[in-house]
Amino acid sequence: MDYLKLSKGVAHALRHAPWEYELEMDSEGWVETEQLVMALRLDKQWDLLQAGDLSNMLDAADKKRYEIKDGKIRALYGHSFPQKIKKSPGTPPPVVYHGTPRHLVEQIMNDGLRPMGRQYVHLAAESDMAIMVGKRRDSEPVLLGIHAEMASKDGIIFYQGNNTVWLSDFVPSRYIYIC
Repeated sequence: MDYLKLSKGVAHALRHAPWEYELEMDSEGWVETEQLVMALRLDKQWDLLQAGDLSNMLDAADKKRYEIKDGKIRALYGHSFPQKIKKSPGTPPPVVYHGTPRHLVEQIMNDGLRPMGRQYVHLAAESDMAIMVGKRRDSEPVLLGIHAEMASKDGIIFYQGNNTVWLSDFVPSRYIYIC
């Protein structure tokens, strides 16, 4: 089974268009695993899909994007649909990072980091990861540091996406610096 291709299909279903699959998603983004399997099976390429294949997909992944628990599955971050997924606040590391295209740096330094087409601003616990993500939109992205500990103490809320991704509703420019 092509787990990378399956992961992309699951991402579309759980992160971007759950209504297209008629998924019943709760406020934290959980969907019954069997409901997702049945919805994906409607596509001929996944007609033999089993719930165990989703577990194998998670095991084969280089990043932790999904979580399976108690017969349910959810995407941990990256949602782009209007219904906001509830997250529990967490305590971020002292500094987190964001890789961004060069042409957006001035705007970010003036206006702060906003989610744009996503539900949350995505931040990385490691600078290398932020650069890698930034390279999706610019071959030479700018690495921004965020004083997350200071921002958190000042009331900016951070949510843990997974062990390397942190999320926030908005990060004011006063906590952002160019690395």
